[in-house]
Amino acid sequence: MTGITKRCVRTARSSVFLLAAICCVSSAAFAEDFKIALITSTTGAFEAYAKQARIGLQLGLEYATQGTMKVNGRPIVVIQKDDQLKPDRARALIEESFQDDKADIAVGSTSSATTLAMMPVAEELKKPLVVDVAGADSITGDKWNRYVVRTGRTVGQEAVASASLLAPKDSFLAVLAQDYVFGRESAQVFKSAATKAGATVVAEEFLPINTTDFTGVAQRVFDVLKDRPGKKILWVNWVGTSPIAKINAMDPARYGIELATTAAPLQGMAAYKGIPNLMGVTPYYYEVIKNIENEWLVAEHKKRFNSPPDVGTAFAFDAALAIVNAVIKSGGSDSEKLVAAFEGMSFEGSTGQLTIRKENHQALHDFYGVTYTTVPGVEWAVPKLVKAFGGDELNSVLNSMAKSK
Repeated sequence: MTGITKRCVRTARSSVFLLAAICCVSSAAFAEDFKIALITSTTGAFEAYAKQARIGLQLGLEYATQGTMKVNGRPIVVIQKDDQLKPDRARALIEESFQDDKADIAVGSTSSATTLAMMPVAEELKKPLVVDVAGADSITGDKWNRYVVRTGRTVGQEAVASASLLAPKDSFLAVLAQDYVFGRESAQVFKSAATKAGATVVAEEFLPINTTDFTGVAQRVFDVLKDRPGKKILWVNWVGTSPIAKINAMDPARYGIELATTAAPLQGMAAYKGIPNLMGVTPYYYEVIKNIENEWLVAEHKKRFNSPPDVGTAFAFDAALAIVNAVIKSGGSDSEKLVAAFEGMSFEGSTGQLTIRKENHQALHDFYGVTYTTVPGVEWAVPKLVKAFGGDELNSVLNSMAKSK
């Protein structure tokens, strides 16, 4: 039985449990609103992910409450705020949400930098912050505090899965990433995992988030890789508009260099069309995950928006399921009880089976190794499953790497 098949079997059990629990709670238990502050980076380079987060959270809350938008009898109210990709503003907004708006819980943010800025406030005010999209390892690593829960993936999980897929023994790799916490942490873990697998990372390049000219950096990487024997790969790890099409236009194939990438929104995957042998890993693609939760999300998203859900949508959808489950389990909005309810929680989400570790409140995420194929009539390159990597498997590798430091 494959990992995906096993998850399908578990799906019915987890869905029945969650929905049954909702039905059993008295609607008269509470009258006041249950307030969720959703803080996203709507303004700036990550606007697409912010939009997805807003849609995904709403759909997830609807699914988890069977359309009532009530939990424990309390109407759910979502308060939306834009941190504009500014850490200081994000910090002020979460403080405002908890103190002025009386939010019970916060969700966000889109950027790792703004999320890290919000985390000390959650600890100071002793209120839960659920991280859905931001992926920097430090969020549930050395910067973590017990009021932070991440239902989304980490760059470490993605980097280990990428290295497992892309870094065969004796291969030579280069990394191109954005010069901020997400890109640098991801590159560090990828290099460690690739080295452990017997590959060699010969170049690492970091550029500002808003870079548009990649000619010089691409040529530097080509010059380092071109005379290496055997398999040569440039791994492009870029959030937002990927430069991979521009790099491919410089014809790295003439040097025997292959391109690889990370997860991107559907719009971003349009840049992947026509790139030969392009591979990568993703925590979500709407046609890859087969379970009841994802089937509902896909059908509902297509009905409302005439398009399939995106990766950020799935992250926020899963965050909503976890929040509703935690409120039901804790019996209310007491912060300490909510935090305890998240610990060890296991449920089926749109991205697959998720288990939130008690030790650091990080969800174990499955990843899917894919090859990108150009399909006539589809606006983006379509990921085709090559290999699934289980969350437990990736966590084991990360633990092994941490012990060997």
